[in-house]
Amino acid sequence: MAKTSALETLIDLAQRDSDAIAKRLGVALKAVEEAEQKLVMLDGYRDEYVRKLDAAQMNGITPFAYQNFVAFIGKLDNAIIGQREVIKHAKYKADVEKKAWQESERKRLSYRTLNERAAAEALAIENKRDQKLMDDHAARGARYKQN
Repeated sequence: MAKTSALETLIDLAQRDSDAIAKRLGVALKAVEEAEQKLVMLDGYRDEYVRKLDAAQMNGITPFAYQNFVAFIGKLDNAIIGQREVIKHAKYKADVEKKAWQESERKRLSYRTLNERAAAEALAIENKRDQKLMDDHAARGARYKQN
């Protein structure tokens, strides 16, 4: 029984570990999603300012205003490049957390399998003992009837 208790403790600890890692994975996946949404927003702003620049050029624009548009679009381009790096890092972190969760789940399931095997083995031993007791009882009864 001590083995079963130790295995149950290991299963419980592995479950807690798996739950904690799953939470971290959820946070990492949410960070990826938010970073991707921010990239979409930045791309949208850039497209909008390019359209505004095109419209301003059609209507006539001062060199100063043109430089401001171009400078701002350049800043948006830099922000987009930076956001792509953020996404890359967030995806890497999510992949690391996913692998950690998979390993944790594998470990938890291994402990559970060992526990199930131990329980089946204990049941088989119990059944053999019961069968032996019944056989001994039947043999004693048969000897008693003969005498």
